Amino acid sequence: MYRFGSAQKKILLALMGGVAMGLSSSPRQYFRTFRKLRKDWGKINRQNFNRSIRRLSQEKLIKEKTLPGGSFKLILTKEGKRQAKLLSLVGNSINLKKPKRWDKKWRIVLFDIPEKDRFFRNILREHLRALKFLKLQHSVFVSPYPFEKPILELIALYSAGPYVRVITATKIDNETKLKRRFFKTT
Repeated sequence: MYRFGSAQKKILLALMGGVAMGLSSSPRQYFRTFRKLRKDWGKINRQNFNRSIRRLSQEKLIKEKTLPGGSFKLILTKEGKRQAKLLSLVGNSINLKKPKRWDKKWRIVLFDIPEKDRFFRNILREHLRALKFLKLQHSVFVSPYPFEKPILELIALYSAGPYVRVITATKIDNETKLKRRFFKTT
């Protein structure tokens, strides 16, 4: 994943939000998305905005299309859409709330990602850490929280399904130690 500044993140997510507005099925959903975009958009200063647009264009994440009358339109490229989805996914998953009650199930993520896909392997590890998964082994992470969906979305986004398994288990042999770690009990 690219390293983005806050203005670049907002621009990508706003452009992605424009796609979401176009796909809105109801006026209520359209205006809810628009209000979120407008709130974030107002916080970007003009100089930062221009510099961010240039960088995103150089990275080939957006294209500028000149329209009749001298105005222009910003369009996400295929890679830009992928990066915006990833930003959205990572941002949403970090803000996921832990359920108040544990459902007595463990989520185990196992992966064996080839060296040529090291980039995704590192992103997956960062993502699991952000979700407060505990590292059991180098490529095995565990959590009691139901965060399978964002992990599966990330795996699908990178087409890494053949290399990653997400398991929901009811018992683990070192469960007592894990409960102490996650629930701070004695």
